[in-house]
Amino acid sequence: MNISWLLEYNPIFLAFMATLFTWGVTALGASLVFFFKTINRRVLNLMLGFAAGVMIAASYWSLLAPAIEMEKDSQYPWLPAVTGFLAGGAFILLIDKILPHLHSRLPIDKSEGIKTTWDRSILLVLAITLHNIPEGLAIGVAFGALTHNPDLGVLTGAVVLAIGIGLQNFPEGTAVSVPLRREGLSRRKAFFYGQLSGMVEPLAGVLGAYLVVTITPLLPYALSFAAGAMIFVVVEELIPESQTGGETDLSSIGVMIGFALMMLLDVALG
Repeated sequence: MNISWLLEYNPIFLAFMATLFTWGVTALGASLVFFFKTINRRVLNLMLGFAAGVMIAASYWSLLAPAIEMEKDSQYPWLPAVTGFLAGGAFILLIDKILPHLHSRLPIDKSEGIKTTWDRSILLVLAITLHNIPEGLAIGVAFGALTHNPDLGVLTGAVVLAIGIGLQNFPEGTAVSVPLRREGLSRRKAFFYGQLSGMVEPLAGVLGAYLVVTITPLLPYALSFAAGAMIFVVVEELIPESQTGGETDLSSIGVMIGFALMMLLDVALG
């Protein structure tokens, strides 16, 4: 499929459209609540493992590898990748300590961040929202790179990244809406809050694209930053959540499938 015509558009606009797509896939995943009040834990673990695999692969193939390649001729080619990666993880850790949220596998007294009196449903939504910040940033940065290198390969890589993140957003949407239904919310409210968790992606995407468009030297650091943020989310939340109930084999299979699929897309199309 020829997508070269997309090069005619502003990278910030492309980032916005791509993150609208990923938000839409989150909503699609959340819509399963209209058909199921619960979802088999084994199936959900497989889906969450798949999401983790996609994010791990995207972090390297679509973000870290291009950042390293950009700096290969500099005196310290490792510097942007290492510092950006660690800064991305530190950024999510900081938000994790501040933003009130609750992982679905835990009781409400184990909520993280600043203590509030917010009910469990809001805290569950905020936990998934936390996932989506680095995903939106990653897409925004990838499309923003077109400003400095308007090449078809860069565009294809950004499109592949958006597709990959969109695919893993489906189980994330399900993972928030179905538990909310189980908490007693109506199907409509559970869906609304489920898709709402993806709304942050267009905001983060536009911000990421704007920063790399306006500050040229920031690009390799920004790519690595997004990678570090995504890996932190995978290790801190997605993998532990995917192993709830002791179904480690299924979640591991999901990780392998997700990684392989993202690698295939990136290598074959990128």
